[in-house]
Amino acid sequence: MTSRTLALRRALRKLGPGLITGAADDDPSGIATYSQAGAQFGFGMLWTVVITLPLMVAIQTVSARIGYVSRRGVAANIREAYPRWVLLCVVGLLVTANTLNIAADIAAMAGALRILLGGSAHVYAVTFGTTCLLLQIFVPYRAYVRTLKWFTLALLAYVAVAFSVKLDWISVLHDAVLPSIALTKETLLMVVAIFGTTISPYLFFWQAAQEMEEARDERPRREQEVRQHLRRIKVDTLIGMTFSNLVAFFIILSTGATLHMSGITDIQTSTQAAQALRPVAGEFAFLLFGIGIIGTGMLAIPVLAGSAGYAVAEAAGWRGTLSARLDRGEGRGFYGIIAAATLGGVGLCFTPWDPVKELFWCAVLNGVVAVPIMVIIMLLASRTATMRGHTIGRRLRVMGWIATGAMGLTVLAMLATLWR
Repeated sequence: MTSRTLALRRALRKLGPGLITGAADDDPSGIATYSQAGAQFGFGMLWTVVITLPLMVAIQTVSARIGYVSRRGVAANIREAYPRWVLLCVVGLLVTANTLNIAADIAAMAGALRILLGGSAHVYAVTFGTTCLLLQIFVPYRAYVRTLKWFTLALLAYVAVAFSVKLDWISVLHDAVLPSIALTKETLLMVVAIFGTTISPYLFFWQAAQEMEEARDERPRREQEVRQHLRRIKVDTLIGMTFSNLVAFFIILSTGATLHMSGITDIQTSTQAAQALRPVAGEFAFLLFGIGIIGTGMLAIPVLAGSAGYAVAEAAGWRGTLSARLDRGEGRGFYGIIAAATLGGVGLCFTPWDPVKELFWCAVLNGVVAVPIMVIIMLLASRTATMRGHTIGRRLRVMGWIATGAMGLTVLAMLATLWR
């Protein structure tokens, strides 16, 4: 094995919470939102994933630092620093949004497999939900994280889709850098939906919890080691969020170049996007899009259910960790919440209400909910008692508040437009 290969392996090992968090952001519900953006607006929404990248990197880095430095998740820190009603509101909103997201993701995965292989979508929904749940409960934490890393490769399918069709790259770059924006109700709704599916509350909780998991078994740390790890968090998060937004860029790009150009502008779900691609972009693009929905769902569902489990366990004062062993009587409450969120999502797939149809509004809700949670996270990261002498620096503080302000202003503009 060459020294270059060894160096690459060491670099890949350092990638963990940031990479997984970024990849999980492109879940089937996110794919649906990005597909709608591409189908409805063509290349006109590419700028949103460009502008959200530095904002996303900032707020996720802040969340990760909170988890690593305090050795506690976001909910545990809110519990210590704020009144109980704040904690209950935040955790309640998170669990509700995550369960709806899980339902939507499972339904999208089942629908994608049904159009690929035929069969019953309900059977597939139960199979996917059960598989994700069993993996979280019975696979040891380290092996489980390695498995999640492999699932991130499914996102490359969307890059391949974009390169399987002809593109006017000059037009693409122009719309990504110099967009023409009309402040209509539909445009602002879409912007909030993209912001909400890109900067999602569950990602804050998940990455903080994963850094907490990484730090939990460490011996007492020297100052130099802490600074070294904080640099690793910065690099890991930058790579993970760049990967996430690059994939989102290619989903909007591929659906804009195919569906929008063909006059197909009303896409409600990721499965519809895959079906619409078949006659327009060919069998290969259709197959890649369908496989990508399933692969990203297998990554995102554990993250959604896991972040809900961490939040409730921390709020209740239980021990919440994916390293807990049920056969030893450990983590029953924690795994119980994960099971409830996952199976609750599966159950919603059997109701007359179609959760996938409401994906767009779920993304909008995420955008609205994210604002107060981001404010709390920024205040926690500047709190000496929480950060144990490692409060965030000026540059990260400025970027974090810009991200929070940008999300808040976008939501206010949307609400003002809806109120007219």
